[in-house]
Amino acid sequence: MTRPLRKLYVALFLSVLTVLLLWSMRGVLSYQAPNQFSVLDGNLAKTFESHYDKQFPIKQIGTNVWAALDYVLFNEGRPGVVIGKHDWLYSDEEFNPVAGGQQHQRDNLALIRGVSEQLAQHNVLLLLAIVPAKSRLYPEHVGDNRISSQREDLYQRFHREVRSADIAAPDLLATLQAEKDSGPLFLRTDTHWTPRGADLVARQLSEAVKRSLALDGEPQAFVTEATKQKPLLGDLTSFLPLAPLFEHLMPKPDQLQQYQTRLADAAGGADALFADSDIPVTLVGTSYSANPNWNFAGALRQHLQRDLSNHAEDGQGPIVPMLKYLQSDEFKNAAPQLLIWEFPERYLPMANDLGDFDPDWLAELKSNRSKQRLASSNSH
Repeated sequence: MTRPLRKLYVALFLSVLTVLLLWSMRGVLSYQAPNQFSVLDGNLAKTFESHYDKQFPIKQIGTNVWAALDYVLFNEGRPGVVIGKHDWLYSDEEFNPVAGGQQHQRDNLALIRGVSEQLAQHNVLLLLAIVPAKSRLYPEHVGDNRISSQREDLYQRFHREVRSADIAAPDLLATLQAEKDSGPLFLRTDTHWTPRGADLVARQLSEAVKRSLALDGEPQAFVTEATKQKPLLGDLTSFLPLAPLFEHLMPKPDQLQQYQTRLADAAGGADALFADSDIPVTLVGTSYSANPNWNFAGALRQHLQRDLSNHAEDGQGPIVPMLKYLQSDEFKNAAPQLLIWEFPERYLPMANDLGDFDPDWLAELKSNRSKQRLASSNSH
């Protein structure tokens, strides 16, 4: 290396260090000490370290660069996402096998049967809404990614098992497949369905209810209105840490049209709000039901023409919220006539953290006469 070139190289290196030093000073200058602290116990140093670590530019640069290399060269993101074609992202839970999945499946099927029997003891009808995987509804965007044999026919096996246990579970996949060309039913960059997909499912579930069950109370008219449209970078983009340096590589956002369902004025105004003191329907499930972005609970109210009590929870899977509801005072003191259990298929072979529940109660719930028959899917 010639002397002038060596000087240029050193100058560039020092320039980069200077830029990084100035950039890192943002973390120092933006630090605010807590209102109460002591210099003796080290808490002040810890809070400064934590703040500066979040602002440290080299860490951010490294994260962005490696994420960009994985994304551009290998079409991969962080564990949690599968990158398909045409800016489509999928949860890797729909593709990858689960260690001990067969045992988890047996346990979960036994719990489903136990829940059904406990509800029947309280004269509550269970309607199971098995949500098909996004990759099952939109396999054309999966690309070269392969679904494991454990999950390949999971939806069909799930249906066979609950039918053999006499649990009602409409085929939601067929309904969604028939309407694919009418508009997006799942979001490209998110795990969840669109409000249109949620509405189609709510309509089918309501038709199934009306064929087999006369709900208590007088019908109530609910109306659903569009509120606002907004760009949405879905939950799966969190596994692509490309921003801010390579934000232009990110999949383009979804366009989410939001809706809100309310009791129609024509239903009798304020009097209709108190026409039914007992709510005949309960909804339990996951973020597909809990998140108001999809308006699934609202769509059910409109199509069922009844109010409902929503016990779905974000981030807990379908089984934990159900077990919590069964132990709630609301269920013990005012059991509904109908319980709709929204249950994404991908959760069937997954383990659940049931440490907050009485093991003896869980064992009793799972021990039923049909356990062997219900768990027969282990042979597949």
